[in-house]
Amino acid sequence: MKTYLTTLALISGIAIGTSALAQDAAETVEEPAATTEAETGEAAPQPAEPALNLGEADAEDAVGSSYNAAKHGDWDLRCVRAPEGQKDPCQLYQLLTDEAGNSVAEISMFPLGKEQNGARAGATVITPLETLLTEQLRLSVDGSQAKRYPFTWCSQVGCFARLGFTGDDIATFKRGNAATLTIVPVAAPDQRVTLKVSLTGFTAGFDALEAQLAE
Repeated sequence: MKTYLTTLALISGIAIGTSALAQDAAETVEEPAATTEAETGEAAPQPAEPALNLGEADAEDAVGSSYNAAKHGDWDLRCVRAPEGQKDPCQLYQLLTDEAGNSVAEISMFPLGKEQNGARAGATVITPLETLLTEQLRLSVDGSQAKRYPFTWCSQVGCFARLGFTGDDIATFKRGNAATLTIVPVAAPDQRVTLKVSLTGFTAGFDALEAQLAE
Protein backbone atom coordinates (compact mmCIF):
# COMPACT_ATOMS: atom_id res chain seq x y z
CA MET A 1 0.00 0.00 0.00
CA LYS A 2 2.83 2.38 0.88
CA THR A 3 4.57 1.52 -2.38
CA TYR A 4 1.35 2.25 -4.35
CA LEU A 5 0.94 5.67 -2.74
CA THR A 6 4.59 6.49 -3.38
CA THR A 7 4.21 5.55 -7.06
CA LEU A 8 0.96 7.58 -7.41
CA ALA A 9 2.63 10.63 -5.86
CA LEU A 10 5.53 10.28 -8.28
CA ILE A 11 3.23 10.06 -11.32
CA SER A 12 1.23 13.09 -10.12
CA GLY A 13 4.41 15.08 -9.65
CA ILE A 14 5.61 14.25 -13.16
CA ALA A 15 2.24 15.25 -14.63
CA ILE A 16 2.18 18.56 -12.73
CA GLY A 17 5.76 19.32 -13.73
CA THR A 18 5.10 18.54 -17.37
CA SER A 19 2.00 20.78 -17.40
CA ALA A 20 3.96 23.65 -15.88
CA LEU A 21 6.74 23.31 -18.41
CA ALA A 22 4.24 23.30 -21.29
CA GLN A 23 2.57 26.44 -19.94
CA ASP A 24 5.94 28.22 -19.57
CA ALA A 25 6.86 27.26 -23.13
CA ALA A 26 3.53 28.57 -24.48
CA GLU A 27 4.05 31.87 -22.69
CA THR A 28 7.60 32.36 -23.96
CA VAL A 29 7.00 31.46 -27.66
CA GLU A 30 6.47 34.55 -29.76
CA GLU A 31 5.08 34.79 -33.28
CA PRO A 32 7.79 35.53 -35.83
CA ALA A 33 7.66 39.12 -37.06
CA ALA A 34 6.49 39.55 -40.62
CA THR A 35 9.36 40.40 -42.92
CA THR A 36 8.98 43.22 -45.36
CA GLU A 37 10.24 43.57 -48.90
CA ALA A 38 12.72 46.24 -47.70
CA GLU A 39 14.23 43.91 -45.07
CA THR A 40 14.61 40.88 -47.33
CA GLY A 41 15.39 42.60 -50.58
CA GLU A 42 13.02 40.21 -52.34
CA ALA A 43 9.74 41.08 -54.04
CA ALA A 44 6.63 39.80 -52.32
CA PRO A 45 4.89 36.97 -54.24
CA GLN A 46 2.11 38.25 -56.48
CA PRO A 47 -1.30 36.54 -56.72
CA ALA A 48 -1.72 34.29 -59.73
CA GLU A 49 -3.52 35.86 -62.70
CA PRO A 50 -6.99 34.41 -63.39
CA ALA A 51 -7.19 31.82 -66.16
CA LEU A 52 -8.14 33.17 -69.58
CA ASN A 53 -11.71 32.38 -70.66
CA LEU A 54 -12.06 31.49 -74.32
CA GLY A 55 -15.81 32.15 -74.30
CA GLU A 56 -18.59 30.11 -75.81
CA ALA A 57 -21.07 30.58 -78.62
CA ASP A 58 -24.16 32.58 -77.81
CA ALA A 59 -27.20 30.31 -77.60
CA GLU A 60 -28.86 32.39 -80.31
CA ASP A 61 -25.99 31.57 -82.69
CA ALA A 62 -25.49 27.93 -81.71
CA VAL A 63 -26.01 25.07 -84.13
CA GLY A 64 -29.68 24.09 -84.13
CA SER A 65 -30.98 27.52 -83.11
CA SER A 66 -33.56 29.19 -85.37
CA TYR A 67 -33.63 32.72 -86.76
CA ASN A 68 -35.70 34.77 -89.20
CA ALA A 69 -33.65 35.40 -92.32
CA ALA A 70 -36.27 37.47 -94.17
CA LYS A 71 -39.95 38.32 -94.33
CA HIS A 72 -42.22 37.86 -97.35
CA GLY A 73 -45.60 39.44 -96.72
CA ASP A 74 -47.24 37.48 -93.89
CA TRP A 75 -44.63 34.72 -94.02
CA ASP A 76 -41.33 34.57 -92.15
CA LEU A 77 -38.37 32.88 -93.80
CA ARG A 78 -37.24 30.90 -90.76
CA CYS A 79 -33.91 29.07 -90.85
CA VAL A 80 -31.98 26.73 -88.56
CA ARG A 81 -28.25 27.15 -88.05
CA ALA A 82 -26.39 24.18 -89.50
CA PRO A 83 -22.85 23.00 -88.67
CA GLU A 84 -20.04 24.96 -90.30
CA GLY A 85 -19.74 24.24 -93.99
CA GLN A 86 -23.39 23.22 -94.41
CA LYS A 87 -26.28 25.28 -95.73
CA ASP A 88 -28.89 26.46 -93.21
CA PRO A 89 -32.25 24.76 -93.98
CA CYS A 90 -35.12 27.25 -94.23
CA GLN A 91 -38.92 27.14 -94.35
CA LEU A 92 -41.80 29.57 -94.72
CA TYR A 93 -43.42 30.03 -91.32
CA GLN A 94 -46.69 31.57 -90.20
CA LEU A 95 -48.31 31.70 -86.76
CA LEU A 96 -52.06 31.15 -86.95
CA THR A 97 -54.46 32.96 -84.62
CA ASP A 98 -58.19 32.79 -83.96
CA GLU A 99 -60.66 35.68 -84.29
CA ALA A 100 -59.70 36.93 -80.82
CA GLY A 101 -56.02 37.08 -81.75
CA ASN A 102 -55.03 34.07 -79.66
CA SER A 103 -52.19 31.93 -81.01
CA VAL A 104 -53.65 28.53 -81.90
CA ALA A 105 -51.48 26.77 -84.49
CA GLU A 106 -48.51 27.24 -86.77
CA ILE A 107 -47.60 26.12 -90.25
CA SER A 108 -44.21 25.71 -91.91
CA MET A 109 -43.96 25.12 -95.68
CA PHE A 110 -40.94 24.06 -97.72
CA PRO A 111 -40.14 23.02 -101.31
CA LEU A 112 -38.70 19.54 -101.81
CA GLY A 113 -36.37 20.41 -104.66
CA LYS A 114 -37.24 17.20 -106.47
CA GLU A 115 -40.72 15.73 -106.67
CA GLN A 116 -41.21 12.97 -104.13
CA ASN A 117 -44.14 10.58 -104.58
CA GLY A 118 -46.00 13.25 -106.50
CA ALA A 119 -45.30 15.98 -103.94
CA ARG A 120 -43.45 19.12 -104.92
CA ALA A 121 -43.55 20.68 -101.46
CA GLY A 122 -44.39 19.81 -97.90
CA ALA A 123 -45.65 21.42 -94.73
CA THR A 124 -45.78 20.77 -91.01
CA VAL A 125 -48.81 21.96 -89.06
CA ILE A 126 -48.76 22.01 -85.25
CA THR A 127 -52.07 22.24 -83.38
CA PRO A 128 -52.97 22.15 -79.65
CA LEU A 129 -52.93 18.87 -77.72
CA GLU A 130 -56.69 19.23 -77.24
CA THR A 131 -57.25 18.56 -80.96
CA LEU A 132 -59.58 15.67 -81.86
CA LEU A 133 -57.21 13.64 -84.02
CA THR A 134 -59.82 11.35 -85.57
CA GLU A 135 -61.42 14.36 -87.30
CA GLN A 136 -58.09 15.06 -89.00
CA LEU A 137 -57.11 18.46 -90.39
CA ARG A 138 -58.79 20.22 -93.32
CA LEU A 139 -57.20 22.77 -95.63
CA SER A 140 -58.79 24.72 -98.46
CA VAL A 141 -57.87 27.78 -100.54
CA ASP A 142 -60.31 30.62 -101.20
CA GLY A 143 -63.32 28.47 -100.35
CA SER A 144 -62.43 25.59 -102.67
CA GLN A 145 -63.09 21.98 -101.72
CA ALA A 146 -61.01 21.13 -98.65
CA LYS A 147 -58.49 18.31 -98.43
CA ARG A 148 -58.14 16.21 -95.30
CA TYR A 149 -54.81 15.30 -93.76
CA PRO A 150 -54.18 12.89 -90.84
CA PHE A 151 -52.17 13.76 -87.76
CA THR A 152 -48.84 11.97 -87.47
CA TRP A 153 -47.94 12.25 -83.77
CA CYS A 154 -48.32 14.38 -80.65
CA SER A 155 -45.73 15.61 -78.16
CA GLN A 156 -45.63 18.14 -75.32
CA VAL A 157 -45.47 20.85 -77.98
CA GLY A 158 -48.71 19.83 -79.68
CA CYS A 159 -50.06 17.54 -82.40
CA PHE A 160 -48.27 17.35 -85.75
CA ALA A 161 -49.61 16.81 -89.24
CA ARG A 162 -47.29 16.33 -92.20
CA LEU A 163 -48.79 17.60 -95.46
CA GLY A 164 -47.68 17.03 -99.05
CA PHE A 165 -48.53 19.39 -101.94
CA THR A 166 -48.50 18.71 -105.66
CA GLY A 167 -47.39 21.23 -108.26
CA ASP A 168 -51.08 22.09 -108.84
CA ASP A 169 -51.53 22.70 -105.10
CA ILE A 170 -48.61 25.13 -105.08
CA ALA A 171 -50.00 26.92 -108.12
CA THR A 172 -53.32 27.29 -106.28
CA PHE A 173 -51.52 28.76 -103.25
CA LYS A 174 -49.72 31.25 -105.48
CA ARG A 175 -52.97 32.40 -107.09
CA GLY A 176 -54.95 32.47 -103.87
CA ASN A 177 -55.59 35.15 -101.28
CA ALA A 178 -56.00 33.00 -98.18
CA ALA A 179 -56.23 29.39 -97.13
CA THR A 180 -58.45 28.04 -94.38
CA LEU A 181 -57.24 25.47 -91.88
CA THR A 182 -59.92 23.69 -89.83
CA ILE A 183 -59.50 21.53 -86.73
CA VAL A 184 -61.92 20.06 -84.18
CA PRO A 185 -61.41 20.41 -80.40
CA VAL A 186 -61.75 17.35 -78.17
CA ALA A 187 -63.87 19.27 -75.65
CA ALA A 188 -66.40 20.25 -78.34
CA PRO A 189 -66.45 17.63 -81.11
CA ASP A 190 -69.52 19.25 -82.68
CA GLN A 191 -67.65 22.50 -83.28
CA ARG A 192 -65.01 23.62 -85.76
CA VAL A 193 -62.05 25.93 -85.19
CA THR A 194 -61.28 27.77 -88.41
CA LEU A 195 -57.95 29.52 -88.86
CA LYS A 196 -56.91 31.82 -91.68
CA VAL A 197 -53.63 31.16 -93.48
CA SER A 198 -52.65 34.32 -95.32
CA LEU A 199 -51.11 33.77 -98.75
CA THR A 200 -49.74 37.30 -98.99
CA GLY A 201 -46.06 36.98 -99.86
CA PHE A 202 -46.27 33.22 -100.41
CA THR A 203 -45.16 33.34 -104.05
CA ALA A 204 -42.07 35.43 -103.32
CA GLY A 205 -41.13 33.36 -100.32
CA PHE A 206 -41.62 29.99 -101.98
CA ASP A 207 -39.66 31.05 -105.10
CA ALA A 208 -36.84 32.31 -102.87
CA LEU A 209 -36.68 28.94 -101.12
CA GLU A 210 -36.63 27.04 -104.41
CA ALA A 211 -33.82 29.28 -105.69
CA GLN A 212 -31.90 28.59 -102.48
CA LEU A 213 -32.25 24.83 -102.97
CA ALA A 214 -30.98 25.14 -106.54
CA GLU A 215 -27.74 26.86 -105.49
